[in-house]
Amino acid sequence: MEQNRKKHKISYFISLIFLAIILYFAYQYYQMNNFHYFIRSEKNMYTSNFSRDKEVKYNNKKSYKIESPQYNDAMFYKTIKVDKNQAYKVTCMVKTKNVQNKEENSAIGAQIAIEGTTERSIAIEGTQEWQKIELIFNSKNREEINIGFRLGGYLGEAKGEAWFSDFYLEEGIVQKDNNWKFACFIFKTTNVMIDQKQVKLQVTQNDIKDITNTIKRFENACNNVSNGKMKAKCDIYQIEKPLSKLSYDNKFGYYVAAEDIEKQIKETISAGDYDHIFAIMRLRR
Repeated sequence: MEQNRKKHKISYFISLIFLAIILYFAYQYYQMNNFHYFIRSEKNMYTSNFSRDKEVKYNNKKSYKIESPQYNDAMFYKTIKVDKNQAYKVTCMVKTKNVQNKEENSAIGAQIAIEGTTERSIAIEGTQEWQKIELIFNSKNREEINIGFRLGGYLGEAKGEAWFSDFYLEEGIVQKDNNWKFACFIFKTTNVMIDQKQVKLQVTQNDIKDITNTIKRFENACNNVSNGKMKAKCDIYQIEKPLSKLSYDNKFGYYVAAEDIEKQIKETISAGDYDHIFAIMRLRR
């Protein structure tokens, strides 16, 4: 009888230990896969891995990690309600490791994006330490949107590892300052392939003088036409690195998209607080 009680106690303790082990691993699994209402999405199903990383993190909270061993467009996204015709800013911290994009397009990488649209932040490539990125957008006629933290892009796919942390959504406020800042980039050389032919065009010094005078007239016109309600300040930058890529549309033909010049101007834009950007280049002889 006493021996049976001992066996029963041993079996009971073994069961408790076994249950504790199961609960421990279940909790660890929950912690790694607790995405707090974020939905996982990927173009090529079962290609990317989504997890919460307790080792690589920006603060005390586990980061959101996307790992794509193969090229894919993968994201965490959450549906949020917004007011119509309201400006918003989304920010987050991002860290990357060996991020490469398949299409060699600056719009592809680790980024903030609105799912189903081309609206996005800058895209981070390569191996980069934690840095802050932001997306400013207008809700227009929408009442809800899907905010995504993405490894890939609307225009293509990427591979590598990306960690996201510290997500913030802010409503915009009405800017009462009448000073507007413009960044004006003059691309001195256009060297692109069009219809399988290499086309090289150059902006001359006379062109640059004409462009500079036109920009100065624009500054004066803004002030005069608005009766002082809008004051334009234009910073002019001459870009030595050639414009080497044009986008193409079946209806309108070749054109310059933001993705075609982003790499050349990203550092300048990040350092300045500009309201608008002008890109000036020669596209015809």
